Amino acid sequence: MTANPQAVLIVMTNMPDRDSANRLAHALVEQKHAACVNVMADCKSVYRWEGKIETAVEVPVVIKTSASAYPRVEEGIRKHHPYKVPEIVGIEVDAGLPAYLAWVMAEVADRS
Repeated sequence: MTANPQAVLIVMTNMPDRDSANRLAHALVEQKHAACVNVMADCKSVYRWEGKIETAVEVPVVIKTSASAYPRVEEGIRKHHPYKVPEIVGIEVDAGLPAYLAWVMAEVADRS
């Protein structure tokens, strides 16, 4: 991850079902790896995997965190995700309500 460590990130992943998405969301927030996690409505994903076109119903998960907490978020997703290669995409936030961005950073601040 090459983002500014002081940046807020939106991290996206898809889980195979609502139960696993909810478990991931609760784990990331409880462990202070994320300030907030949105578990979205089911969606249909179409992708190529190992040379074949696949279709699956998945649950999108949107995670608000910091660039410095990204490694912990990635580790948490990989721990809770059954896929061999899960989608994990981090997008740096360029603009936002300053008070909200400060809240995200405070919630995931490393307290060690």
